Amino acid sequence: QVQLVESGGGLVQAGGSLRLSCAPSGRTFSTSPMGWFRQAPGKEREFVAAISWVGTITYYVDSVKGRFTVSRDNAKNTVSLQMNSLKPEDTAVYYCAAGNPGASLTNVRAYDYWGQGTQVTVSP
Repeated sequence: QVQLVESGGGLVQAGGSLRLSCAPSGRTFSTSPMGWFRQAPGKEREFVAAISWVGTITYYVDSVKGRFTVSRDNAKNTVSLQMNSLKPEDTAVYYCAAGNPGASLTNVRAYDYWGQGTQVTVSP
């Protein structure tokens, strides 16, 4: 069974940092683009960041540019999201996902495999 497992969420004060990790199991995703999405209560799931399978191309939603950094280590089959200067509006459940090569990586429909999510809460 293929799974994506996120970790690293938690409670942090505004201005603080968290590092999320995603570790697939059941198969390797070293040739798949990977993405991070988030969903706040009462809102739709939104794109946050994505990285190409090689790791040389990254995408970010405007609201996190300059604060979040997505990276991957294909040798370890892991993907990370470093989140700095966190704001209360970043509060959400964050999901890791494995995408289809060639698809529009900002679109939720480009992703076939999803993790269960990890809660990030940023207090004022």
